Amino acid sequence: MSSSQNRGNKPANKPKTGSAPQRAKQKGAGGLQRPVTAREVALEVLTQVEEEGAYSNLQLNSALQRSNLSGADAGLATELVYGTISRLSTIDYFLGQFVAKGLGKLQPWVRNLLRLSFYQLYYLDRIPAHAAVNEAVNIAKKKGHQGISGMVNGVLRSVLRRKEELQIPADLPPLKRIALEYAYPEWLVGRWIKEYGEAEAEAICRANNEPPSVSVRVNRTKLSREELLERMRQRGLDAEPSPVSEDGILVRSGGNMAHTDWYQEGMLSVQDESSMLVADAVDPRPGMKVLDCCAAPGGKSCHIAEKLNGSGEVIANDVYPHKAKLVESQAERLDLDIVRSTTGDALELAARYAPESFDRILLDAPCSGLGVIRRKPDLKWAKQPEDITDIAELQLKLLDGVAGLLRPGGVLVYSTCTIEKRENMQVVQAFLDKHPEYAEADQVQALNELGEARTRAAVGTQILPQDFHSDGFYIARLVKLG
Repeated sequence: MSSSQNRGNKPANKPKTGSAPQRAKQKGAGGLQRPVTAREVALEVLTQVEEEGAYSNLQLNSALQRSNLSGADAGLATELVYGTISRLSTIDYFLGQFVAKGLGKLQPWVRNLLRLSFYQLYYLDRIPAHAAVNEAVNIAKKKGHQGISGMVNGVLRSVLRRKEELQIPADLPPLKRIALEYAYPEWLVGRWIKEYGEAEAEAICRANNEPPSVSVRVNRTKLSREELLERMRQRGLDAEPSPVSEDGILVRSGGNMAHTDWYQEGMLSVQDESSMLVADAVDPRPGMKVLDCCAAPGGKSCHIAEKLNGSGEVIANDVYPHKAKLVESQAERLDLDIVRSTTGDALELAARYAPESFDRILLDAPCSGLGVIRRKPDLKWAKQPEDITDIAELQLKLLDGVAGLLRPGGVLVYSTCTIEKRENMQVVQAFLDKHPEYAEADQVQALNELGEARTRAAVGTQILPQDFHSDGFYIARLVKLG
């Protein structure tokens, strides 16, 4: 169940009563209510992520909805949360030089206040240093005592004085240097060096620390890409055709596209460019019956339905009823009445449908998500090596389970939003070794045009995040012989 542009799908833990985002306002002098600031929202989210294991994107979205921050302040809070998490280990490395008793001895909120403040001072040129320091001290005074505010003030002013001296040691071995410079766990950098080489591994880390692009998919059942582009430009948006997907548009400016009337009227969907290629790989033809095994939240199911153009059927299955409803709502918004949402374990699909009853099958498999770290920076700190092994075993079972549902001559597409060979090429190769009735299918034009991504893997297409500034993605097309 690869995701597109949202930053996570795990339910966040309930915020603590009285948190700053939850109240949206705090009492100031004389008992008057005052709005919370962007930095207060960011601090509360970062602390909840650390203490409660909440996903940052869900916690932040919830906090922003309650905070009533302006657009600019909401943007600052977002930058502080994701930037701090993304650079966490590097920030801690530098801050450790200024906190005498060690960061680990501090209260979580104090530690995260220093982190988000350091992020502003070291990584964000557009924020005045005095503003970052003064607000941090003010927050420390409100939440703690004079000793804490004095310590925060002293640490941050010391950082400012020595900012130019704060450099990654030049004599570190490559693995340690890359891990520290770009803030990644060493085990993960080590895997990528082994799989892709040192230069490519460093490029992966660098690209994943960059802000994600905003891309949308045009609903061609309603209008062409050129028509939607023209409407965007008439409203002053900086938009251009995607170089990756024929259905995609890159929006350089224009705010949250899910809040536009184009979205409400079903003209577009918010989706990453790499993710759009999956429906191209499925290559559905009018009249076909297509099974999407792990469909939520429905982006790929609906894209396939758009390509069927009203003729055929898409069975969109998901294990969770509440997620199946997401698929239904997307199909309804886009006016796609050929999408049939269903709920059940994908491992049991073979017991629910007749053998050889589908022309196309998409298994957008559960995965580690390590191709979408720029959207979900929590992932690089949450995942462990054993997670990759465990999920790869499930992925192969899912492929085995649906193999019999495809008609001879039909195409099965396997996709993930990870860049791990253990979850991608190796899973597909193991499947082909077990199933002589399957072979790698001829490639579609959209994937053939991806250059090195097309030839990087022995089987399938492996997109890395630095290739097109889109998500890291794997896509394999398999044909059933006979």
